[in-house]
Amino acid sequence: MSPQEVDTIIRGGTIVTSSSAFEASVAIQGETIVGVGPEATLPPGKRVIDATGRYVLPGAIDVHTHFGHHDDWRIGPQAAAYGGLTTVINFISAGPDNDLPQAIEQRRQEADRDSVVDFGFHFILRNDPQSLRGVPRAVEMGVSTFKMFMAYPKWGSIWCPDDFIAEAMEIIGDSGGMAQVHCESGLVIDYLEQRQIREERVRPSDFLASHPDWTEEESANRALKIAELTGCPVYVVHLSAHLALERIKESQAAGQQVWTETCPQYLLLSDAEMERWGPFAKIGPPLRSADGMNQEAMWRGSRDGFISCVASDHASFDREQKEAGWKNIFFDGEGKTIPYGAPSVETMVPLMYSEGVVKRGLPITWMARVLSENPARLFGLFPRKGVIQAGADADILIIDPNREKTIRGEEQHVTADYTLYEDWKISGWPVMSLLRGRVLLNDGKLELTPGAGAYLARKGPLPPIAGPAG
Repeated sequence: MSPQEVDTIIRGGTIVTSSSAFEASVAIQGETIVGVGPEATLPPGKRVIDATGRYVLPGAIDVHTHFGHHDDWRIGPQAAAYGGLTTVINFISAGPDNDLPQAIEQRRQEADRDSVVDFGFHFILRNDPQSLRGVPRAVEMGVSTFKMFMAYPKWGSIWCPDDFIAEAMEIIGDSGGMAQVHCESGLVIDYLEQRQIREERVRPSDFLASHPDWTEEESANRALKIAELTGCPVYVVHLSAHLALERIKESQAAGQQVWTETCPQYLLLSDAEMERWGPFAKIGPPLRSADGMNQEAMWRGSRDGFISCVASDHASFDREQKEAGWKNIFFDGEGKTIPYGAPSVETMVPLMYSEGVVKRGLPITWMARVLSENPARLFGLFPRKGVIQAGADADILIIDPNREKTIRGEEQHVTADYTLYEDWKISGWPVMSLLRGRVLLNDGKLELTPGAGAYLARKGPLPPIAGPAG
């Protein structure tokens, strides 16, 4: 064996970065990329992966998942891997008997044992000022992002009023972290829901009327002003409304550290899905109007760099938890809220390639930006993750542009047997992925087992790649 021999060479493919696509090979030693260039300039590999005719991208990162409940730490990450992802950042929260550091350690033990992909955590803060004492320690432990809900006051302490948000942002910013906000005007939405219930307007098709798009704009504006006041970096999760995007663009133009994501459902689906899917399409914020105005604004915002990331907001529920919503989209017969959320972690990567690159003509570099490098930058993983360059983790996603597939809910690997993208025809599909140098996904089969994933201690945000993609 030559002393210059490396473990793996990926040859023949088109390497994709956030700014360019070019023919080259990748050399991998152990868990790390050690070279990128013409194959003749690289050492031989003990294993050679032929990627001819395929795109070779940095490992895809989903920065918005909800595992640990309906999809546990075994099921959720496996589904992510089948969908071409190599890293997830999942939301966790503390219970009544543990503080932030204790909750982080507990969740880490679960994920260390079961996750097949690398993982990090965001922390959901409740309206409990005492819990904020744990923020600095959580940042030291590698959890640098903290989410607050401006929605759902009927759920008790999960709803965060403005004074709590201001105090939390001050502490988060001083600790080197970043605040995340779910922007919907909770008190107004609760009022509208109650009014519709009194008027017996409770069908799935009535849901959007209780969540007008201006409630997302109004709460986003408040969050951005509080962030400006406190000097805290802020990230608006699951953006769906063009009005809120305009407020974000204004803050970005003023030099504020404000970033956002959108999700495939807000790019591709609309309120029309409530007729077909009813409560299965109940998500928060809701699917927007079928006139396409909001959806096109999300595409333009992502193409032009105002929206930095695409994330799934995966939240899977089984059928019986959703079914009662056909009669009343707000509450079941026992007064329990019909749950928000839909399965999406497994379909995000193929949908973004097929719908964004193939159908809308976005450059393939756009995918490397919104699914890899920008997530790594904003969430404290760059340059270890999100790029194909020497010294980075050998996380690789290989897409076959000629592979065609139809999405079927029954073929998913999550607890739900439905998908809002049923019968969606996809052009191009993830056919292989590597996680730190080891083959994770290989032509529809997983080669790694639960526990292969590693905890990622994260730092504060770095500015994402901005400006038009291309």
